[in-house]
Amino acid sequence: MRDLGNVDTIVIKVGTSSITGGGNKVNEAFMDSVAAQVKELRDDGKNVLIVTSGAIGVGLAAMNAKPKPKEVPIRQAAASVGQGILMQKWNESFEKQGIIISQILLTYDFYSDRENYLNLRNAIQTLLSYGVVPVINENDVICVKEIDAMFGDNDTLSAYVCSKMDADLLIILSDVDGLYDKNPKIYDDAKIVSTVDDVSKVLHMAGDPTTRVGTGGMKTKLKAAEICSESGSNMIIISSEVPDGITRAVKGEEIGTIFLAGVKERKKSRWIKAAHAKGTLIIDSGAAEKLSEGNVSLLAVGIKDVVGRFERGDVVNIECSGKVIAKGIPDYDSDDIFKIRGVRSDRIEAILGHKSYNDVIRSENLVIL
Repeated sequence: MRDLGNVDTIVIKVGTSSITGGGNKVNEAFMDSVAAQVKELRDDGKNVLIVTSGAIGVGLAAMNAKPKPKEVPIRQAAASVGQGILMQKWNESFEKQGIIISQILLTYDFYSDRENYLNLRNAIQTLLSYGVVPVINENDVICVKEIDAMFGDNDTLSAYVCSKMDADLLIILSDVDGLYDKNPKIYDDAKIVSTVDDVSKVLHMAGDPTTRVGTGGMKTKLKAAEICSESGSNMIIISSEVPDGITRAVKGEEIGTIFLAGVKERKKSRWIKAAHAKGTLIIDSGAAEKLSEGNVSLLAVGIKDVVGRFERGDVVNIECSGKVIAKGIPDYDSDDIFKIRGVRSDRIEAILGHKSYNDVIRSENLVIL
């Protein structure tokens, strides 16, 4: 048995293939089962959030549309149609358990603006306090760049929700039993990996999406596992076909693959790492070497160039030799940094006529990737 006795808040991600059973209609029996298991968890005193996929797939079926891979407008329209159908089905399933649900549609960068993120977090915490189960999906109607050649991936979204809500466990319901040491469709001797304590050691095991209706292949699930590990959350991948798989996993039964939580990063670091960068600072190799030592600030003297326009307090990428090595929150805007790039800190005030700090980015506002 796995030790998951301290789990308090759980995020459950439900994939498109799980909702449709591999077809083009909603599997109502499956959704009823999820709702019943959530009820059991709630009765046990646990908070539960649902991250659901399926809006585009359900919408395409309802519209009888078969778009070409790059026809984004049709997929946007399908998301608009499918989201209503999807929420209706979730509502019907949870009503049978006497549970109220709420709909939350997020843009992919919901975590980039800290004030918006904190407002969202407060809203979700209030919903949970009233016994409501939030049902979250990406707003595919407006998130054009996230609609890939197939349907959108919510594995990453669910991991960010887990991180931002300080959840203890993310359960990903999938069309696979877990992580295998090699492709089980090709190798008969493929074995499932029960426990992963270091995601970096299993990245080579990631394969392509297993179904036509989801981009959530093992690569996106391993990325989700990395996010969860950094936030101090466990993650479990289980097949949606396992009877009572959610409650069995929470009770510690060894089904699927569990990715163990790593050392929890502070909230501010996790937010900086996840936030959308408004610009880029190009630094020299000497500055990059210094940053790699950890707990150091970025000085103007090590900055070679500034890309993009951003304000003081925005999140920026820090790049060296074409690779993003860190992210941070600068204490100067892009125009000021461009003027003081490459100069010593004692010259900043003479150049700008003012001086915020000796550092362009202080160590507490900098995260190494």
